[in-house]
Amino acid sequence: MHHFSPNTIFYTPDALNERGKDIIQQYNPVEVLQTPQHNRLPPLEIGHYKAKSDILVLGRLKTLQCKWSGRSADYIAPSFANGCFGACAYCYVDRHKPVNPITLFTNVEEILQTIDKHVQQLPWPKKPNQTDEVYYTYDIGCNSDVSVDATIADSIRLAIDFFRDHPKAKATFATKFVNPTLLALNPQRKTRIRFSLMPARISKLVDVRTDPIEQRIQAINDFYQAGYEVHVNFSPVIVYGGKQWRADYQELFLQLDQTLLPEVKAQMQSEVIFLTHNRSQHEANLEINPKAETLLWTPVLQEDKRSQMGGYNIRYERHLKSKMMEVFQQIHQETIPWCHIRYIF
Repeated sequence: MHHFSPNTIFYTPDALNERGKDIIQQYNPVEVLQTPQHNRLPPLEIGHYKAKSDILVLGRLKTLQCKWSGRSADYIAPSFANGCFGACAYCYVDRHKPVNPITLFTNVEEILQTIDKHVQQLPWPKKPNQTDEVYYTYDIGCNSDVSVDATIADSIRLAIDFFRDHPKAKATFATKFVNPTLLALNPQRKTRIRFSLMPARISKLVDVRTDPIEQRIQAINDFYQAGYEVHVNFSPVIVYGGKQWRADYQELFLQLDQTLLPEVKAQMQSEVIFLTHNRSQHEANLEINPKAETLLWTPVLQEDKRSQMGGYNIRYERHLKSKMMEVFQQIHQETIPWCHIRYIF
């Protein structure tokens, strides 16, 4: 995977615990600058991609709460990080900041204590649902890519250890990177990694600076054999080129079918999320990545959608989307019937 090597670190004073100091020392010599708030950096005369490559922010997460999800996980855990080295053209995290470098939160123990306190208050045994039959599931990478975060600090190792030993909870995260160091962490099936997949030629355009689709698929067997539960995440599904998107997904499914071991197929499940795009993100992408917008912004197929956060989004027109989902499920069932779809929308 790409090597993250910042040349500037911003920090808030309350982030400089032993972990924060170790991270700064790890990247020494770099420019180290204090900032009063991790989410309010001074004006940066730097481009979108350079910010993600060259800047690291250290902060202390103060909003410690677990939020209900019900889709990829039962709950979204407090974030260990925010932002990503990757620069996917559709990323919802980037919508909320003009410049969005990785922000790593150093109060890891507080975050884990919050999760433990939360799960201990839930009924036990858990009522089985589509997220898991036995354990309460917590997404630990909703605002970042855990595979990248694990190269910077010990937070992800500590989280995987925490969930491995917890009697009631398991972790889950989606990723577009392959980090071989995660293979040594012995999660004992108590962490579910979800590799995000789409047709490779489309990924090269919209999954900017992430690992190739072929590499992600090849890694699935390795991560299962290392003790992870491994699912796949078909997200976002982008419709393009008349029937071309159908042929490309069939090719992707065939590649999965030919690559995965029988024991991996036996435990494999998936989630499917069709594209939702954002108007302000579209306008920013016209400067950053205009070629991607030819795929993401297709008004003839889309309708307006006001998000819960008040943003102006667009999604595929509901009647068309219903037909698109039927087509996707048909190709999926014909090609990889062993891969159960946990949910699709």
